[in-house]
Amino acid sequence: MSFRRGVVRQSKFRHVFAQAWKAEHCIDDVRVSRVTWDSPLCAVSPKFIAVIIEAGGGGAFLVIPISKSGRIDQSCPTVCGHAAPVLDIQWSPHDDSIIASASEDCTVKVWQIPDGGLTSPMTEAIVTLEGHSKRVGILAWHPTAFNILLTAGCDNVICVWNVGTGELVYQLSDAHPDLIYSVSWNKDGSAVCTVCKDKALRVIDPRRGTVLKVREKVHDGTRPMRAVFLADGKILTTGFSRMSERQLALWDTKDLSEPMAVQEMDTSNGVLLPFYDPDTNMVYLCGKGDCTIRYFEVTDESPYVHFLSLYSSKEPQRGAGFLSKRAVDVNKCEIARFYKLHERKVEPISMTVPRKSDLFQGDLYPDTASSEPALLADEWIAGQDAPPLLVSLSGGYTAPPSKHRDTLRSKPKLVSQDSGTGATPTSAGNVAAPTSTPTSAAKETEEEGPQPRVATRETDGNTERPKREDDVLNELLAEMKALRAVVLAQSQRIELLERQLARIEDGDV
Repeated sequence: MSFRRGVVRQSKFRHVFAQAWKAEHCIDDVRVSRVTWDSPLCAVSPKFIAVIIEAGGGGAFLVIPISKSGRIDQSCPTVCGHAAPVLDIQWSPHDDSIIASASEDCTVKVWQIPDGGLTSPMTEAIVTLEGHSKRVGILAWHPTAFNILLTAGCDNVICVWNVGTGELVYQLSDAHPDLIYSVSWNKDGSAVCTVCKDKALRVIDPRRGTVLKVREKVHDGTRPMRAVFLADGKILTTGFSRMSERQLALWDTKDLSEPMAVQEMDTSNGVLLPFYDPDTNMVYLCGKGDCTIRYFEVTDESPYVHFLSLYSSKEPQRGAGFLSKRAVDVNKCEIARFYKLHERKVEPISMTVPRKSDLFQGDLYPDTASSEPALLADEWIAGQDAPPLLVSLSGGYTAPPSKHRDTLRSKPKLVSQDSGTGATPTSAGNVAAPTSTPTSAAKETEEEGPQPRVATRETDGNTERPKREDDVLNELLAEMKALRAVVLAQSQRIELLERQLARIEDGDV
């Protein structure tokens, strides 16, 4: 009688290990908002942590440097310019100091956080976007186009803004018959997927204002759903079954008639918030009110969605922030980091892949999306699409100075009511603000008089650098590139030897 050894699926992420940071590295005395809205309540950039907090007489969120830990003093300055509670916050993927906030006061505001953090309460936004008639609860920055921001409100309307000029460039008012639960851009920003209270999943071209695909009843339950576009164009959704069991489903946009995979988890009430990492193709599910974070790997092999493990703790989470891949600690093989919100505390949780080698693990860190946009707003509006510009994480990542970084530096001047009802577009790098009723860019005419420019076009700072300094910098960069190539080659050689050794130990050779 012979016994066949079970085939174990090969994956470098099968042993991802989640660990909470020590108490001295947590952030204490943070009065996390109790607003009844299913958003993460937290956003993290490579520079700052932002948390929506309780605030009397309006809406506020806390912004602190990512390196800060310990107790937050009650007198710590906040961003407090909204007239009603803040529902969602999102950092710009192309500037780690620019953050957008959506509020019950029906407005979206964009803020510029000083490099060292706040020293006094911030009440004046650099741009205020007014186009929704009810509270705004969803924000989504375009992944590759600079200054393009999508917003969705309880008026069932999706708005797409050019933040650099304050223009409402596209408005989709008849695509959804009921409350929009979530919106997610695809990889190149040519389409979005949405889920709605009518239980339908939609794929939408926001520039043409057309619904490309619809799938009715993605999940049968009545509780809120979420959807996120994956890197290969598939869509992952979370929701509830008819028996109120929480579900995860994978959909192929080429054929939405049946899901590629469905997994049922438990009967908890909390909405599952998906956080997707396109570099590793892993999905982390954080349920509001849960004590666990589940993580899965999505592959091309059946059953397509593979459960890896879960992180469990004693305290339930009020929300969570997902750190940009550009800021993870590659020296510790950290592939993801969460900032878990407790009732009065923010706790970092690292996801790491155990490795014996101290060298850079190139297989864990493929080139990731950089902070440089692939397109300007006007190029995307004109119909262009482009994948994200990528950057290597070898040796750690430091963001280069952006050529577009000063586009939102100063507060735009309001256009007078006599100038017409809309905002006047300015050249790239200039900022103009909308009036109280923004209009579409397609309706702008050349009959409107020129408006005063607020910021001048920024020139490439490299031209002003002394030539000698340029030469030294180029030599250093060339040497670093050569060293990185050597290290990568040796790392691959070590990995090959480790695999051969493992095969010998298993008796395969």
